[in-house]
Amino acid sequence: MPPGITTLAADTPTLSAANTGFMLICTALVMLMTPALAFFYGGMVRVKSTLNMLMMSFISLGIVTILWVLYGFSVAFGTDSGGVVGWSGDYVGLSGIGITELWDGYTIPVYVFAAFQLMFAVLTPALISGALADRVKFTAWALFIALWVTIVYFPVAHWVWGAGGWLFEMGVIDFAGGTAVHINAGAAALGVILVIGKRVGFKKDPMRPHSLPLVMLGAGLLWFGWFGFNAGSWLGNDDGVGAVMFLNTQVATAAAMVAWLAYEKIRHGAFTTLGAASGAVAGLVAITPAGGSCSPLGAIAIGAVAGLLCAMAVGLKYKFGYDDSLDVVGVHLVGGVVGSLLVGFFATGGVQSDAKGLFYGGGLDQLGKQATGVFAVLAYSLIVSAVLAFALDKTMGMRVPEDDEVSGIDQVEHAETAYDFSGAGGGTGSRKAQPAAVAAHTAAGPAAAETKNTKVDA
Repeated sequence: MPPGITTLAADTPTLSAANTGFMLICTALVMLMTPALAFFYGGMVRVKSTLNMLMMSFISLGIVTILWVLYGFSVAFGTDSGGVVGWSGDYVGLSGIGITELWDGYTIPVYVFAAFQLMFAVLTPALISGALADRVKFTAWALFIALWVTIVYFPVAHWVWGAGGWLFEMGVIDFAGGTAVHINAGAAALGVILVIGKRVGFKKDPMRPHSLPLVMLGAGLLWFGWFGFNAGSWLGNDDGVGAVMFLNTQVATAAAMVAWLAYEKIRHGAFTTLGAASGAVAGLVAITPAGGSCSPLGAIAIGAVAGLLCAMAVGLKYKFGYDDSLDVVGVHLVGGVVGSLLVGFFATGGVQSDAKGLFYGGGLDQLGKQATGVFAVLAYSLIVSAVLAFALDKTMGMRVPEDDEVSGIDQVEHAETAYDFSGAGGGTGSRKAQPAAVAAHTAAGPAAAETKNTKVDA
């Protein structure tokens, strides 16, 4: 993501209607990714948690949008202060920006750049929510979002993309968010779940996805929206770099999906729809930081490595006992680390920048920079997120009571259920007349029950 830069007067850009229109479309595509994520996560949870999972993403659209306008854009992209944060009075409330004022060095208005970056800020905390399924109070989650974007996301975005940000000045390459978005969200998810603990019945009760078609729909919409996320991050369409990123996004995603499915077939004996969807997302995550600096062949390698390693990583939660409900750590943290580090191997020096990776004669210099960015963001987000979760847990409580978790967080937190079967069937054979265990089983679908007795996974 190129930050604002200073140009000579003779080179001062003028407003480009084509680039502005292109960026508005990309902004809309990135906005779509948050409800797409809601569908993706919503299908992966049990039926009794569907609405809560959807709402944990949707509420980010409300909270982060307001904070971004008030001060978030200023912190992330204002005048640098010590390489850590930015601040510009004109950006507070977006009140000092002219409607035709251009983002420095580019041909799009500041308002368009601010809107595009807003969608990144909205999506990132929504990514965290998948690790916390079934068990977090909605009010606590909403407050966590507000605190987290203020203390973690806005400053980290400045580190990586803001003019003067310390990682940007160091030369860390992150085209569209491997560190600022995916490692940031994945590390935060790990920090929070280590504090709040496991779901009731973790590793004991079946917790299968209630709607794989919903998962596939969400994954497809994410893939679609990701073209705006990645290709739009060059902030224009004049020199072909965005086109390279667009192609590499498709290539790496395809390679990751195939690699994940191959691993599944060898390891578990089947090609699953959940594996296809998760593999695609892993590829999208991994190419996000790297796609502007590698070739299509490099994108295939990056995608394949990410698909394989993320498929292996999602099982670590059972080995180490942390309850990453929907594999945010296994996909976003691991995928972000893989993609960011592989820049140090596959950067060609001929697209986004002149920095070359190890395989193109660049030595270990760029790999060292990438590793610094990866582990700085990982450590900061992990520690601060855990502290925030601990503080909220000790003051207002992060988790719903155990009985409410077992009975269903949708009813407790939202007074609604995702699916209403009260009108299904007729006569005395309707679900309303059936025993509760049978009704719950049929409502949740055959995948909801794993044992031969009457235990219900609703």
